[in-house]
Amino acid sequence: MELLTLAVAALMAIVVAAVLSRRTGIATPLVLLVLGIAFSLVPGTPDFELEPDWILLGALPPLLYATAVQVPVLDLRRSIGMITWLSVTLVVVSALAVGAVVHLVVPDVSFAAGVALGAVVSPTDAVAATAIGKRLGLPHRLMTVLEGESLFNDASALVVLRTALLAITAGFSLGDAVFDFVRAVALAVLIGYVVGRSTVWLRSKLDDPVLMTAVSFIVPFLAFLPAEEAEASGVVAVVVAGLVTGHHGVRTFSARERLTERTNWLTIQFLVENGVFLLMGLQLESLLRDLDESSSSLPEVLGIAALVLVLLLVLRIGFVGVQVLLERRRRPRLDALRQRLTHISDHVDTMAQEGGPRIDSPRGQHRMSQFRRRIERGRADVAYQESEPITARGGAVLSWAGMRGVVTLAAALTIGQEVDERTLLITVAFVVAVVSLLLYGGTLPWLIRTLGVSGVDPDRQRAEVAELVNDITATAAAAMGPTDRIVIDGTPIDPDVATETLAWLERVRDARTDRGPEAVTLASQRVLLHRQIISLMRDALHEERAIGAYSTAALTRASALIDAQELQLDR
Repeated sequence: MELLTLAVAALMAIVVAAVLSRRTGIATPLVLLVLGIAFSLVPGTPDFELEPDWILLGALPPLLYATAVQVPVLDLRRSIGMITWLSVTLVVVSALAVGAVVHLVVPDVSFAAGVALGAVVSPTDAVAATAIGKRLGLPHRLMTVLEGESLFNDASALVVLRTALLAITAGFSLGDAVFDFVRAVALAVLIGYVVGRSTVWLRSKLDDPVLMTAVSFIVPFLAFLPAEEAEASGVVAVVVAGLVTGHHGVRTFSARERLTERTNWLTIQFLVENGVFLLMGLQLESLLRDLDESSSSLPEVLGIAALVLVLLLVLRIGFVGVQVLLERRRRPRLDALRQRLTHISDHVDTMAQEGGPRIDSPRGQHRMSQFRRRIERGRADVAYQESEPITARGGAVLSWAGMRGVVTLAAALTIGQEVDERTLLITVAFVVAVVSLLLYGGTLPWLIRTLGVSGVDPDRQRAEVAELVNDITATAAAAMGPTDRIVIDGTPIDPDVATETLAWLERVRDARTDRGPEAVTLASQRVLLHRQIISLMRDALHEERAIGAYSTAALTRASALIDAQELQLDR
């Protein structure tokens, strides 16, 4: 009964914090963290022991999956260099640097134990940063980098932590460590891909939304647990499964199924995410009590935490600065790349005009189509790099958004009793996480406003959505063919019905993009034709998503418009 009462109280606190966040502009995780800390210091407050498995096994897989399933693979591909640089290289360098500095300052802490602390505090948590960024309208590419980094840096940090803890008890081998890291990632990618594709296929065969929802809830654990049993990275497996599900689910699941799944996972993400931040704040009193019972003192902990925070910030600024400089050096090459793509496109068109047995054959036509698609994708990538550059101002925001979160504390608690100065390491990790959240999270909105970093202009975005809707409706109308010869699933469509329905399609194209056409009563043929057009529009949209000429925001709005039409037919 007491546990149930505490759970209800926690849910109420989360809801109240969310309301306060919307009224004050402070990110909900920060509000809950402060509430948890304040409540833990109240005399008579019960002890809250945070079990690492609750976070690493119970909360982390669904949180990562809920984020990964919403991140477009196209955006990750376009920023994969910077994401890998920050989520892998920066994590490893930060862990080694923190280990060396802590060992130098506190000789009782071995280098391996210091590296374990470095691995714990190196991964960033993008929850608060993305909440602030979305509210203030950060550019989409900055948001992608933040989310992509937080998806993969947990895996890097946990692998480094496992290697450091193994070195404490069994020695260290660089070759073995590198091999284990590559093996863990490669095997996890394979497991995550298989789980993602298999569950998408299974859910496509189910006609019961309850069963589909049940399967979606177990997907992250289907990926995480086998990967961990195989001594691979369960985190990477979950992320890959989420990315595969989000990418293929766009075409496989119906609009209602996608809407239901999105609502369910947003709810789970909201409750688990914020509940863990509240629980993190509640740990303060127990950590202070453990510190009093150890040989370490609070001033010593604060001094080491301050040193670690400064070191992490300097390293992050340096690594982000490298990417900003590389981005600046790449810009002059974009014109040359565009000209090269134009030359290739002209060559392909010339080959198509000249024809020949190899070109005119079905296989040749397919290959020519693939070539043109790759060229268009290349042009879209160039346009994206030009429209979404990582500038010095954007780099400053990325550098200051390096907040640590619940994974830091949960990973710290996995450090065993055999490690000397364990209490010191755990408390330092907690202070680093809390101070980074409050300091960076509290000042990030001010920094964004001061630097004037903003996203796409709303008028420009509406115009882009209108252009995209125009393109996909035109493609769908052309794919239908002449109105007097339309046959769908063996059913000939009356020309008058086809003409009327295509006129409706014109109204969709000309209507405001933020609302669909008014509902109309449809006969059976009209419904059938509408469904076919919507299917063709979705195919055209999927093609545009593969090419990437339009922004993710425009693609999402257009997809919502198509889904609204499908849901309207269902009603």
